[in-house]
Amino acid sequence: MRFENILADINGFGKFQKMVILINFFGHFTMPCHFMLNNFIAAVPSHHCDFSSLDDGGKFMNLSQEQKLTVSIPLQQDGTPNSCRMFAEPQYHLLFNSSNITEASTMPCHNGWVYDNSTFKSTLTSEWDLVCDKRGKNKATATIFFVGVMFSAITFGCLSDRFGRRIMLLVSYVSGMVFAVASAFSTTYVMFAVLRFLTGFCITGIVIVSQVLSVGWVDIKHQKVVGLLDSLAWTFGNVAFAGIAYFVTGWWRLIFSVTCPLILAIFTWRWMPESARWLIAHGKFEQAQMHLNRCAKMNGTDGSMDKLKPEMLATIIVREKRNQVYTYLDLIRTPNMRKLALKTGILRFCNAITFYGISFNITGFGLNIYLTQFAYALIELPAKVSIFYILDKIGRRPCEVGTLLITGTCLGVNILIPKSLSVARTAVAVNGKGFSSASFGTVVLYSSELYPTVVRQNGMGYNSFMARFGVAVAPMVLSLDEFFEELPQIVLCCTALLRAVVARTLSETRNRCLPETIKDVEWQQEELGQLK
Repeated sequence: MRFENILADINGFGKFQKMVILINFFGHFTMPCHFMLNNFIAAVPSHHCDFSSLDDGGKFMNLSQEQKLTVSIPLQQDGTPNSCRMFAEPQYHLLFNSSNITEASTMPCHNGWVYDNSTFKSTLTSEWDLVCDKRGKNKATATIFFVGVMFSAITFGCLSDRFGRRIMLLVSYVSGMVFAVASAFSTTYVMFAVLRFLTGFCITGIVIVSQVLSVGWVDIKHQKVVGLLDSLAWTFGNVAFAGIAYFVTGWWRLIFSVTCPLILAIFTWRWMPESARWLIAHGKFEQAQMHLNRCAKMNGTDGSMDKLKPEMLATIIVREKRNQVYTYLDLIRTPNMRKLALKTGILRFCNAITFYGISFNITGFGLNIYLTQFAYALIELPAKVSIFYILDKIGRRPCEVGTLLITGTCLGVNILIPKSLSVARTAVAVNGKGFSSASFGTVVLYSSELYPTVVRQNGMGYNSFMARFGVAVAPMVLSLDEFFEELPQIVLCCTALLRAVVARTLSETRNRCLPETIKDVEWQQEELGQLK
């Protein structure tokens, strides 16, 4: 007896399933906010050295702010004030002839910096002076968070398999909220970095566990719809985040604001059912039957449960236990499986670098950062909905290759567009983000269909790890602008094109029977080789 047969009898996409999806929405809402949080809490406002020490005898009192800057701060080659150095002595002659460039000695900002608070009341940058020589620490906060996210993918998957989906979802809710709130009270940079790592580690368990719960209660026919709805919940949170960040301009207040939805998620957790599949696999047949009865009653199909007895559920566990003999090592035991793991790993890794590399770059186009964030988030909606329908029309591989090529083209074109055309550059970047989002949605489904059933869960776990590794690398890619301003865009463009080349070598899965065993993958590749 298959679990899918039971779902078919009790309605695999009724009110019960929609309730599960709705409960998961509150947890999903806060996830994109925390993923994009560094765009605002680590923003670098305009700043210059604190030159109050140069005020000899109170002469500065007779000068305007602009004149004080002129005599205290040297100019860079582009004519803007230097943000990391100041004159050793006031250069009053520059008040009469600012073009009179002298070899006046300069020194680092020994007394700290003065920040422009017109956009942000406070950021991590202004809180701990993460500028100039400490600029790398600013970027590192995002990477540290995503390293926690990366390790969470492995840990919470194992813990939920052992202790159950429902209880681990609550653990993720509570621990994620506690560490996020605690990070807002950080008194040092090190304390904040540690707490952000723990926040990323704990809060990512929400999406890992909740997706399993959502899909586990839905019949096969509607699993793709559930995947789309979960993805749209992420997009909705991303869109709302732009508005939240606009009105909440202090870094610790913003952390509080985006974490608050977890309170509602914890409150609604009481109605979240445990995974019936997990209960059956662990021999808890009476509890599984209780949740199945609840599902049937809510869906109006409780009459179908009269003939279902706990001993009948016991027949499903045989099928569940068979899958437990496979490990991550089975992904690399045979030649074609090794090739598949390598290709999908490259796809997910590079996909994450490109997608989040674009998402994190909201200040590089000269337009309002809140508007850019909003546009980046909003473009995901048509991208995800359209790809949902196109996938079954033209196939997975053409969709993946096409969206990647267009993404790479947009990134390449933006390198050539002059910086003075900020609107045009932003428009191209937003389109690139949309196609990158479409490719992201495609590769999740595509890669899951390529793996055989017996190791599909292991394959998805490996791919998830590679994707989160790519997310952790993305902030470091953007830091390459220290060496060459356009280098991050060049790297992102190359990764998109590399993914397109790799995706072109994968086999199409549309309207084809998915592989069940590792031998199926080996035979399929041999048949393709003979045809070529």
